[in-house]
Amino acid sequence: MKKKLLSLALVSAMTASLFVGCGDAAKSADGNDQATEEAAGELTWKIGGIGPTTGGAAQYGTGVMNAIQIAVDEVNADGGINGYQIAFNFQDDEADAQKSVNAYNTLKDWGMQILEGTVTSGACTAVSAETYNDRIFQITPSASSTDVTTGHDNSFQICFSDPNQGTVSADYIADNGLAAKIGIIYDSSDTYSSGVYQNFATETQAKGLEIVATEAFTSDSKTDFTTQLQKCKDAGAELLFLPFYYTEAAIVLTQANQMDYAPIFFGVDGLDGILSVENFDVSLAEGVYLLTPFAADAEDEATQSFVSKYEEQFGGIPNQFAADAYDGVYIIKEAIESANLTPEASNEEICEALISAIQSVNYNGLTGENMTWNAAGEVSKDPKAVVIQNGAYVSVQ
Repeated sequence: MKKKLLSLALVSAMTASLFVGCGDAAKSADGNDQATEEAAGELTWKIGGIGPTTGGAAQYGTGVMNAIQIAVDEVNADGGINGYQIAFNFQDDEADAQKSVNAYNTLKDWGMQILEGTVTSGACTAVSAETYNDRIFQITPSASSTDVTTGHDNSFQICFSDPNQGTVSADYIADNGLAAKIGIIYDSSDTYSSGVYQNFATETQAKGLEIVATEAFTSDSKTDFTTQLQKCKDAGAELLFLPFYYTEAAIVLTQANQMDYAPIFFGVDGLDGILSVENFDVSLAEGVYLLTPFAADAEDEATQSFVSKYEEQFGGIPNQFAADAYDGVYIIKEAIESANLTPEASNEEICEALISAIQSVNYNGLTGENMTWNAAGEVSKDPKAVVIQNGAYVSVQ
């Protein structure tokens, strides 16, 4: 998304955030909706969200915020949850752990009952410790590290866990004969990237694939990948596995092109967003594969309705994190209705009831059919493969 378009989307999101659905509960970052509710004498469900709407991962957080808003508006227009409207408050954390905890405290002061967030794994891990201590139910649309849920019985994931992504990626590459010699570049300072890499490396051995080069970088050295690329090229890597985020991936593809190195590039959900990187030549992403639970070109009615609403309200095509977040609102709704809860319940009562209720949910959404959750907070659903063709994601078998 170009900078101007992203700015317009943010303005639209902030404008939309002033009112939630058809109820009287206004949403604002400073919790003014609470006063509105009390003045009107009405209770609402208070759902908070946290993620980056500024900084390098802003596409993720902005997409999540926008998609939750769409779902909240739909639910409120349809009568709410058990007859109560939803108030939604989203806070920016810039994908920073400490800022995410600060955002969480802001939402807690606002009166948040349920958290859909946070968006990135490192920030979400920090916040999960807080929600666990406070007994606030938490479901993240996109944080994939197992650290998010380990030891936190109140935290659940809508996206695939890191180990799952690494394993399924290796299976797909082997089963579809994409390449035999694999090079890996990963961020050793990031739990998300390292977690995906570790399971990918294990599964490639089981599948008989050869890893000819494994190159790491850190958050302090993520602007120059020429050394890593040269080692992969010299080793004869036919495919490069890139388990990290779209901003760094855009640099890798640009520098590989400058070196006349053109392997197959294969990423996981972190690459979703690469087509919207400012000043990136999207033609360099032609033929890039990534695994995702959502394909915006899917022809089912639910996907097309969501994509149409997103484009109309915010501009651009929603990514998988937006789709996960949209599903998250309806998953929360189904779990609340299953537990027959109302907003009068305490946060602890809501949390304990939803921990039990979500494990009986079998949800069909944009990002998967028959989604279920285990006691560890992990979701079960099938990934979809897409390849970038003519500047767009195209579903492949």
